[in-house]
Amino acid sequence: MSDSNWKVFVVDALRSQLDGAPVEYQEFLKVLALSCGIYHLAAGSTDMQSPHDEDEVYHVLSGRARMRLGDEERDVTPGTLLYVGATTDHSFFEIEEDMTLLVFFTGTAG
Repeated sequence: MSDSNWKVFVVDALRSQLDGAPVEYQEFLKVLALSCGIYHLAAGSTDMQSPHDEDEVYHVLSGRARMRLGDEERDVTPGTLLYVGATTDHSFFEIEEDMTLLVFFTGTAG
């Protein structure tokens, strides 16, 4: 198996690459059908996302907040996994504790 067929990432190493900005996204993998990044939101910051053209999954590693998905709102805490369909309005708000998330983007079905 060649190096292009697999890669290994360590979450603590990914976290150490963040610059400490209140809102920060660092992409660490981009291949044809998938991209992955680590996303940081400081407590009290504002998540200014707009809808994406790709489906995405968030895995909350640390922190606490609420997430708005269309007309619904949910609490998010460490261990939460969230699927967000392409073009769905969404954002984190009421960020109570610094949040770090893994984000996985893929192409849309069909």
